[in-house]
Amino acid sequence: MPLWLCLIQKSMHNYNLTHLKELEAESIYVLREVAAQFERPMLLFSGGKDSIVMTHLAYKAFYPSKIPFPLLHIDTGHNFRETIEYRDAMVEKLGAQLIVGSVQESIDTGRVVEERGFNASRNKLQTVTLLDTLEKYKVDCAMGGARRDEEKARAKERFFSHRDEFGQWDPKNQRPELWNIFNGRKNPGEHFRAFPISNWTEMDVWQYILLENIEMPSIYYTHERDVFWRDGQWLAAEECMTLKPTETVERKRVRCRTIGDISCTGLTLSEANTLEEIIDEIAASRVTERGSRADDKRSEAAMEDRKKEGYF
Repeated sequence: MPLWLCLIQKSMHNYNLTHLKELEAESIYVLREVAAQFERPMLLFSGGKDSIVMTHLAYKAFYPSKIPFPLLHIDTGHNFRETIEYRDAMVEKLGAQLIVGSVQESIDTGRVVEERGFNASRNKLQTVTLLDTLEKYKVDCAMGGARRDEEKARAKERFFSHRDEFGQWDPKNQRPELWNIFNGRKNPGEHFRAFPISNWTEMDVWQYILLENIEMPSIYYTHERDVFWRDGQWLAAEECMTLKPTETVERKRVRCRTIGDISCTGLTLSEANTLEEIIDEIAASRVTERGSRADDKRSEAAMEDRKKEGYF
């Protein structure tokens, strides 16, 4: 390899390393600010890459002590088996406290009504379960792994994002954040959402996972799975999915780029079996990661509408 090319690659490596360490420091600062300002914070854990990185950052932020707040998982009952297995193993390894809010319980108690039909999803039902769980445990700040580059509605959020007494978000009612000064003042019954990795991109997340050698759920790597084609994407042919008469199940090599409820998680045809291959695949992709989420396609303002109702 020519010397000039070696020097360019070394320079880019040093830049990426510095960039990732700056993002890490910023996120750890936000996590510590949450712990300092709020009495009952929780970290939302979905089993996806962003919440995994968030948990890793929390571990580093408070080491050698344990993570000083519980992890909260809103279980739709239609999760990928690999996600739940990873969640339970990680919680045991870290010695963290896990709280689970159940969408199935919300259905059984009449808090929500399950959707019917071929496109039925429990994803939207999570909002009620989340708000009920936050109220039950008197949570005053819920931390999540949302990033500004994911979707235009999320780009409007601050690091500390205010929610009213109904758990709703008003984009016009935002606290100013000048010189990284975060204002967590609220009235009784209100709470905040905090987004410590707001400034990260999808590429940053994967490069950080590689840098820190973070173990990931197997579903993020290529594997064989029964899938079917619907509305421009491959979906998992799991028991909770109802196929139309015209849809057929095929066996494909796929992986998840983003993980949510089975009903709305699109799968990507892929041969990426290592972190390096995933990073190369993302660099060449012309489709955003949210482009594989069926729930974002229900309307032009799908995400913002759900966030105003209390969705994360």
